[in-house]
Amino acid sequence: MRTIVFTGKGGVGKTSVAAATAVRAAALGHKTLIISTDPAHSLGDSFDIELGPSPIKIAENLWGQEVSVYGDLSLNWEVVRAHFAHLMQMQGIEGIYVEEMGVLPGMEELFSLSYIKRYNESNEYDLLVVDCAPTGETLRLLSIPETFGWILKFIRNLEKFVVKPMIRPLSRHISKLHDMVPDTEVYEQIDHLFSSIDGIIELLSDDSKTTVRLVMNPEKMVIKESMRALTYLNLYGITVDQVVINRVYMDDVDGHYFEGWKEIQKKYIGEIESSFAPIPITRVPLFRKEVLGMEMLEKVGETVYGDRDPLDIFYHEEHTEISKLDEGHYVMNLRLPFVFENHMEANVVQVGDSLTVRIGNYQKSVVLPLFLAGMKVSQAGYKEKSLAIEFRKKEAKATG
Repeated sequence: MRTIVFTGKGGVGKTSVAAATAVRAAALGHKTLIISTDPAHSLGDSFDIELGPSPIKIAENLWGQEVSVYGDLSLNWEVVRAHFAHLMQMQGIEGIYVEEMGVLPGMEELFSLSYIKRYNESNEYDLLVVDCAPTGETLRLLSIPETFGWILKFIRNLEKFVVKPMIRPLSRHISKLHDMVPDTEVYEQIDHLFSSIDGIIELLSDDSKTTVRLVMNPEKMVIKESMRALTYLNLYGITVDQVVINRVYMDDVDGHYFEGWKEIQKKYIGEIESSFAPIPITRVPLFRKEVLGMEMLEKVGETVYGDRDPLDIFYHEEHTEISKLDEGHYVMNLRLPFVFENHMEANVVQVGDSLTVRIGNYQKSVVLPLFLAGMKVSQAGYKEKSLAIEFRKKEAKATG
């Protein structure tokens, strides 16, 4: 199954391009599902129909869905939420606040990721198009597995080594403690939810299956945010195989008022093409009609893809390369464009056979290959759009 994720700054027309891609793929005979993970859903508006939390058929070979966190909470988190509410009520806290306590930060992103994994495992569709929230929320979504990994491990160990053998037997004899100790079902539901995203980063970083397409307008602020997005996506090893410049004023746009805007756009389009190359870049004009409904989405799809199949992978890039400089001296190059241009600080921390790379507000843990695990980081610096991390063999301690 092929997965294409669309992201970009809010208001750039990301949903329209994602919907047009789904329409184009379906017209070529691919069984296609497009889902929106943006809490402020506009996917149904783009098709001019009402979508819901389950797939709804839009046209031949085409289904749409708007992920609903509240619907998922009632199905997959109700036992945990009820336990949270019970604990709060024991402390004398009542009302809506109690109901909200069971909703943890990042729950929306968790459910969105679980859908991506679920549909990939089911192979029910040929193509999954994901209309993500604006860039910042998309990047937070990608950082969720890293963030929640330690929580899942802690919960599993807590149940296995503390609650099950010690606290639960004791609680049978102490009524107040019994009311506070979660049932086994609570732990099982927590484990099931977090386990539902196991391996999701590996899936998203497999560019034979998944790629991201960046949508932007030729505007300075949008370009800057897209640069940061590409850097963070590279940090997670996720491939961007296309950049779509949307709402471009074409030469046939008449009127003296637009002359200045066309010149400004030409300047920024040149900047995009020089900065994001060699990623393929496509221009989509500002249409004379609102992009709404199947007819206009078909026109956008034809403009973006022409004779190409949207399922094709338009670009491939190696995000990590390791080379040997000399005996006991290696360098790991992480492709991280625009770190320098955006004044983004890079930090590298090595703990045993694990390397944590932090860029700006995001970080990624990397398990080092065996031949590097026995070495230590000697220095790290930014060279030619890559973070170069040098490893040297540890010096043997002198024995006296």
